[in-house]
Amino acid sequence: MKHLFLTLAFFFIVCQNFAQNSSAFEVKIIGKGEPIILIPGYSCSGEIWNETVDHLKNNYQLHVMTLAGFGTAKPITNDEILKTVHDQIIHYVKTNKLQKPILIGHSLGAFMTLWLHSSHPDLFGKSICVDGVPFISALYNPLATAESVKTNPQFNKAMVIENFKNLPDEGYIDNMAKQMAFQVNDPVRARQIATWSFQSDRATLGSTIVEMSTTDLRPELPKIKQDILVLASIFETKENSLKIYENQYTLLKNKQIEVADAKHFIMYDQPVWFYAQIDAFLAKK
Repeated sequence: MKHLFLTLAFFFIVCQNFAQNSSAFEVKIIGKGEPIILIPGYSCSGEIWNETVDHLKNNYQLHVMTLAGFGTAKPITNDEILKTVHDQIIHYVKTNKLQKPILIGHSLGAFMTLWLHSSHPDLFGKSICVDGVPFISALYNPLATAESVKTNPQFNKAMVIENFKNLPDEGYIDNMAKQMAFQVNDPVRARQIATWSFQSDRATLGSTIVEMSTTDLRPELPKIKQDILVLASIFETKENSLKIYENQYTLLKNKQIEVADAKHFIMYDQPVWFYAQIDAFLAKK
């Protein structure tokens, strides 16, 4: 009976761990070699990395994530979705015994990359943040703090979620594609990104934008030990972009900031430049 109890207990733990691993994100593993975890941005599918995967798959083992509730990934019911994603990525790395995996994150994925590195500085290798910052609210208001944003009625999570749920399905993709034209040059890409947004869970869209907007990782940046490559998009001019990103990343010691002649989706607007930056950074010992 004792052995049966231990067996059942072990089975429960294994099933629980599997459920934890599979609930906060979906993962596709491609290629062999040094591990890289690719984290897409807000509302996007892991398919956003398809071309990047093709570029890297012959030399690396790629763990391509789609976060819960984005695209067609099943959502989770949680008051702290991004913290759950953070915690389960840590669990995923440890469970799968990934040795200092490289992180490549875009937008929200870059934010997550910084969070993971600052909370577990010895768990990951050098990493790449693609057009993401440690405190997004300060991009729009340099005087913003996490507390001031939290008390702003515009960032009331329940209200924001309700607003997302009330967006009509009719015309959603067309309207979103128009908005995406400010973030990517190719209208076909803009429509694909808009489609992923349409497919996403509305509660997840509302919750995660509030969670990210009310979390300031800048004080945590000194904890990061590994080299971080930051690839920035154009904010009016390259000089202005560099100034903004230098300000956001002031407390990060081991950083390299490069500004692309591109909008937010750098991997789509300037793929040759993008891959050259990644290859050069990964080649450094």
